[in-house]
Amino acid sequence: MSLFQWDVVHGGKTPPPGEAVGPRERLSWGRTAGLGAQHVVAMFGATFVFPIVMGLDPNLAILMSGVCTIMFLLICQNRVPSYLGTSASFVAGVAAIRAQGGDSADVTGAILVAGLVLAAVGVVVHIGGSGTIHKILPPAVTGAVVMLIGFNLAPVVAGIYWPQDQWIALATATFMVCAAVLLPGFWSRIAVFLALIFGYLISWFADGLFGKITSVLPTGPDPVAHDRVSWTGVDAADWIGFPSGTLADGVDAVHGPSFSVTFILLVLPGVIALIAENTGHVKAVAEMTGEDLDPYMGRAIGADGLATALASAVGGSPTTTYAENIGVMGATRIYSTAAYYVAAGVAILLGLCPKFGAVVNATPGGVLGGITIVLYGMIGLVGAKIWVENNVDFGDPVNMVGLAGGLVAGIGGVTLEITDDFELGGIALGTILVIVYFHLVNRAPKAKKDPAGEVTKVL
Repeated sequence: MSLFQWDVVHGGKTPPPGEAVGPRERLSWGRTAGLGAQHVVAMFGATFVFPIVMGLDPNLAILMSGVCTIMFLLICQNRVPSYLGTSASFVAGVAAIRAQGGDSADVTGAILVAGLVLAAVGVVVHIGGSGTIHKILPPAVTGAVVMLIGFNLAPVVAGIYWPQDQWIALATATFMVCAAVLLPGFWSRIAVFLALIFGYLISWFADGLFGKITSVLPTGPDPVAHDRVSWTGVDAADWIGFPSGTLADGVDAVHGPSFSVTFILLVLPGVIALIAENTGHVKAVAEMTGEDLDPYMGRAIGADGLATALASAVGGSPTTTYAENIGVMGATRIYSTAAYYVAAGVAILLGLCPKFGAVVNATPGGVLGGITIVLYGMIGLVGAKIWVENNVDFGDPVNMVGLAGGLVAGIGGVTLEITDDFELGGIALGTILVIVYFHLVNRAPKAKKDPAGEVTKVL
């Protein structure tokens, strides 16, 4: 079968109850287009929220997400249906880079290297099998790293976004929590997108009812009076064109990367999160489709790494496979990769609309505060989810003591000064301590209880 040929099943019509559509199958092109549009909506909110949070261009992120999704599908030979949206795994590292004076070129340069490292891991997994990952990064370690990445972001919300408009932030966060849990099926999957619209609307109403708000913006230390919603940039933007203009730090939206060892170390822990994310997503898709996707595990990880490197090379955001779209497949039981090509095409078209990007860039700070306070917490709790799903035993001192120091170092922003010009801190130091301490004590003799209940040593 040709790579771009899908078997038409169920006469091209909606499958009967309980029936599924496989990755190399499709319905009619009209129905496939509708499914593709649904996938766009599912990935939409997080894909352009995270570029804004990282200070990168959302238009370029949407455009490159489409390009990178096509590349991912080709590398995986259309066997792994997934959409590559913007990754949250590097948000904390990016915040640390900017806190140390780095600009957007430093950010994309560091992430580009991280993408190449992830691609190399994919090659190793493809050759040696997925067992290689589990030996170096067992669930106890992976969960701890993902947790410290998420919770390390708490000061970003508290210090930057929330103070811009605390009441709008609170309302947006409350809506997002309720939408994600209480809304039915597909609607709960797009809670981020719905929360963004909700926050935008109440910000607009607040401007009309109460006038300007006086608060501290990221651009300066002193409170200033400003509209919550300002569409000055939207009016000036073109309808059609390539992403352009400058970012908040003065770097061009489309730019080449620059490289610094210090900044690269700050984002490398995100690679561990992406390995765990991709592995989990491929396993989830395999379980849903009933197909053996282990031979494609390395391809999926490597493809995501190459996609991240490609996007970063032009100033775009890092990528990852999206759980939101896996949720759509779970609800519809339609796993056709043809729908993902449609979704990728729609994303590319949106990326070529500067006016759309200007609307996204005008998202009020309070709205971002409400969304990120939930999203960042969810990233951290994914680490706990990894522990629970893999039955990590914290009665075992290896897990309890081996992970503790790294968690506090990563979440608390502890720093270790190596030289006058180089220091390790926060996520980078926390990840190193988690991995080193865990494997250091994991090699020690294990303690167990004898039948009388006394602790003995196992050599």
